[in-house]
Amino acid sequence: MSNPGHTWPPVETEPAVPHEDAPPPGSKLAMHYNECFGCGDDVEGGLHIQSAVAEGMVVVSQFEVTDAHQGAPGLAHGGLLACAFDEALGSTVGNLLRRPAVTGRLETDFRRPVPVGSTLHIVARLDGVAGRKIYVSADGRLDAEDGPIAVQARALFVTVGFEHFTSHGHTDAMQKFRQARTREREDWDINP
Repeated sequence: MSNPGHTWPPVETEPAVPHEDAPPPGSKLAMHYNECFGCGDDVEGGLHIQSAVAEGMVVVSQFEVTDAHQGAPGLAHGGLLACAFDEALGSTVGNLLRRPAVTGRLETDFRRPVPVGSTLHIVARLDGVAGRKIYVSADGRLDAEDGPIAVQARALFVTVGFEHFTSHGHTDAMQKFRQARTREREDWDINP
């Protein structure tokens, strides 16, 4: 993402090195939580983003814009597009680095309208790490991997401990999350 006068990342960083357990290129990424607005299946009107790992520290995601996602008549809501990028960027951090992290800052540049009925192809990449700070950026193209750029974003994620989620998250939601993870492990053990 180019922004004249601003370098990215804005500080000196170390290269982002994928975790040894990061999914390999070609892996489709499962949703991290069924009730996640970004990737979950159980959220009516959610984004239902589908993601996969590509070569070179990159995650590619697709977001189909529906009537439920519009702001101006026939066009995707800008805040919802920012949400889609937050999901894609966060998935990149979580899956490739395998660290719990939260969004500290998200910048979005809207280059062209995104119509209802279109598919946004988001390519997110890790740009560097500085201590607890993780820098990522993404381009979103309309209707094809090589389509015109419609939206670009860059973000700062901050590594947190798991207690961040247990201390600040709703108790019932955390319990559902734990139960879902237990069921997934049981399904995996039963049907290897």
